Amino acid sequence: MQKTKLGISVGLFGAALYFMGLVNVIPLVIMVGYVWLFEENPWLKKTAIKAIGVVVFFTILSALTGLASTSTAFLNNIVSLFDGNINIAKVNTVIRICDNVVAFLRSLTLLLAGFKALSQGNVNVMVVDKVVDKHTANQ
Repeated sequence: MQKTKLGISVGLFGAALYFMGLVNVIPLVIMVGYVWLFEENPWLKKTAIKAIGVVVFFTILSALTGLASTSTAFLNNIVSLFDGNINIAKVNTVIRICDNVVAFLRSLTLLLAGFKALSQGNVNVMVVDKVVDKHTANQ
């Protein structure tokens, strides 16, 4: 079993990276920085970048649902200026459902990846994997 310079297993540190993505992004960034500065294990380096990639990917999806919600509110305000009456409650409900699905998938992905990382395994997240593979090919 390979160990990090901190003395814990590489798999445990990789799992901690994913689990930290569930808790707070700032400690995750600090941990990723540590891995890239001080650790030499290629699997751990790739896992660190992938953990950040998964968090960023789901943050972008969440921002898109937020943008949709803001857009519908803006549209409703414009219509109300002209004494129009639009019921966008159903649209807002669909947007909230989408936002909840994104949050659920984010948590599920990070949990599964974390547990898989304990044995130095990998969970495929197609979009993130492609970007990580493309930009870390020389590592």
